[in-house]
Amino acid sequence: MEMWESNDRATANEIFDGCYAWAIRSRLEPIKRVARMIKRHLEGVLNAIAYGVTNARLEGMNASIQGIKRSARGFRNRDRFRTAIYLQLGALDLYPASLTHTKS
Repeated sequence: MEMWESNDRATANEIFDGCYAWAIRSRLEPIKRVARMIKRHLEGVLNAIAYGVTNARLEGMNASIQGIKRSARGFRNRDRFRTAIYLQLGALDLYPASLTHTKS
């Protein structure tokens, strides 16, 4: 797991090369298949390691949007769907500023 703990691309790439060589020499076809898949996506994996960026926030937002769609049982058109998304996920402050009532 050293690869995931490194902070730069070059070190992570060197560690992957060693792991990849071991995996390809193994006699286990599932291990070889995973190693080849990671090699195909190595650029994205190295970017995730170097920059620490994931798509977790986007996936969470997508799950929320799917929940909005399920709870409404469908929308008449895209504008109403978009409005529902903005209302629930837009972090809008819908309460008016505190009003002061004075007796006159």
